[in-house]
Amino acid sequence: MAATIDLDIVAPAAAPAVLADIRARLAADELVPYLGPALLGLDGPAPVPATPEAVADELHKRAPAPGRIRTSMWSVAQFIESRRHRKTLQAFMADIFATPVAPNRLHAGLAALPLSLIVDTWYEGAMAAGLRHAGRTDFAEIQGVTRAGEFRDIWTRTYDPSGAEILPEAAETAATVLYAPHGGIRPARNFLVADSDYVEVLTEIDIQSPIPAAVKARRATRGFLFVGCRFHDQMLRTYARQIMKRSAGPHFAIVAAAALTRNEAKFLADQDIRTIDLPLGAAVDALVG
Repeated sequence: MAATIDLDIVAPAAAPAVLADIRARLAADELVPYLGPALLGLDGPAPVPATPEAVADELHKRAPAPGRIRTSMWSVAQFIESRRHRKTLQAFMADIFATPVAPNRLHAGLAALPLSLIVDTWYEGAMAAGLRHAGRTDFAEIQGVTRAGEFRDIWTRTYDPSGAEILPEAAETAATVLYAPHGGIRPARNFLVADSDYVEVLTEIDIQSPIPAAVKARRATRGFLFVGCRFHDQMLRTYARQIMKRSAGPHFAIVAAAALTRNEAKFLADQDIRTIDLPLGAAVDALVG
């Protein structure tokens, strides 16, 4: 599919030089790592689901959903919330992601760098664990939260390295902001996962209301590096587009070009994201040494 779209693809032979440049940019705090769930399989099978489809399957095991929606995490989650209550959905998600995931070599490498902003788009919290394992006490984690049951204009909650909730403004002075737009298992079991969780977010995201001020400020002078991400669903593309909105660039993605769907290839081309066609493990080795 990618071959029919004008993608800027870095061939494997040219990848070492480009990755060396990316590594230098990361060390200089010029890029924002944007981490996806495929990273969980970097060192072997992940102890928790590493794709939306795998989460859908786990939810379906706990509350069987109709066949037409069975492979969609967002739709299965909505089915459960509508029929079994939000607390049941939250309990299922907490059970699915209960096993702690150890940071891998990329998490450890990023934790050692003076990065102003890191985006982690999955629920397991390995990047936060990597920062803590590195002894970092100078970061703040901002997690997206559901509006279900809320009567306030709230999109996120902010936590210090110990997991204590802090004022949103405190993130603006943190050395590193870890932004988990879809929530996380720890410290408070925040999950954006059902279709209803995203209704108001997607209504407002084009005017950037759900994006934290600290994220907006830090992305303005930086580009993005997408690692372990797929964009085969409109929800995933919308979030990435809005989080990187008004950023300075340049942008890179490590991805197997042959596996891209047409919509993914079009997204990467439209957003001017340079695609590094290299296996994830080899690319990570080049980035962290």
